[in-house]
Amino acid sequence: MSELLVSSFTPTVTGGAGLRTFGVAAALAQHRPVELRYVIFGREEPSPEYGHVADLRLRPLRATRGIGRGLSYLRARVEGTPAALAKGVSPALVRAADDAPASTRVIADGPVVAAALLPLARRRDVVYLAHNVESVFREEGPGLERFEKKVLRTFAESWMATRADQQGAVELVGDTVHTRYVPNVVDVRRIVPVEPAGEGAVLFVGDFTYPPNREALHFLSEQVLPIAWERRAELRLLVVGRGLGDPPGDPRVQVLGFVEDLRSVYARADAVVVPLLHGGGSPLKFIEALAHGLPVIATAHSSRLLEDGRTGEDFLVAADAREFATALERVLADSDLAARLGAAGRRLAARSYSIESLASLLAG
Repeated sequence: MSELLVSSFTPTVTGGAGLRTFGVAAALAQHRPVELRYVIFGREEPSPEYGHVADLRLRPLRATRGIGRGLSYLRARVEGTPAALAKGVSPALVRAADDAPASTRVIADGPVVAAALLPLARRRDVVYLAHNVESVFREEGPGLERFEKKVLRTFAESWMATRADQQGAVELVGDTVHTRYVPNVVDVRRIVPVEPAGEGAVLFVGDFTYPPNREALHFLSEQVLPIAWERRAELRLLVVGRGLGDPPGDPRVQVLGFVEDLRSVYARADAVVVPLLHGGGSPLKFIEALAHGLPVIATAHSSRLLEDGRTGEDFLVAADAREFATALERVLADSDLAARLGAAGRRLAARSYSIESLASLLAG
């Protein structure tokens, strides 16, 4: 058997969606040949990390324009696909899967491809690779929920990123839905762990177009850091990620924006913070931080997003701003504690959130 993964965007590893696609493709390729057919969208060339995966072949597709694209949009709308998703439906996506042999498993990457392959999923078994429970993650009204219910009922199996998403799928369509837990992972083997820099810098990495990350930064800068600075005035916060329009005013908060080489900023830090107060999904930045081998301090909400891990042993968890500041003080002052947490977090990432661990889950 071989695998055909169909995607609506150029494969990258620079965002949550791209990392999920890469992790699943790389894990599947450890068992059998995988072909990833994708519409060129977002950027022209795939990320070079794809070139390191044996038995994975990339095949670009040119999105159809003109009348063909318009007809695909109308068909998707008739199927009940919300307009925002229907705009991405291209005949190229349909053609990419229509000629797949019966011995090939077809996997629709995300809701746009699911919309394109709904007719095919009625004729043969097709897997839906979900990135979220979309009707919870996006606020687009009842039309999105109806569409998602149709997808979950029609596709032979839906691969969900978290146990909470599996439960969300059951709440949408009932116990008859067929789901599999397929977590987001990172390529732990290719992440070289770093040592604490010893300069009192704490790192926060996130996409700040996502409101919960902006709220988390406000929590850090307005509640946690003023307490922490009373005890350790030299502490600095490094903020990495796109979408931050109005950075905090204190010069000890350094906003670096989007950084291509994340290892370079991890190497400048002594600890990593995951301070989410709200939001869902699979916390890839949490997992990435663990894989880099630095001590991680998280809010209680952030820690609940992980499916595995031991509080106090693999990472520290703080219930409020004062506990968060105290945890920062502990890891910055105690190098032995920082080393233990960093090593344990790295082991957790390898055990539960690596490509190899996902390959074991997908072995059946």
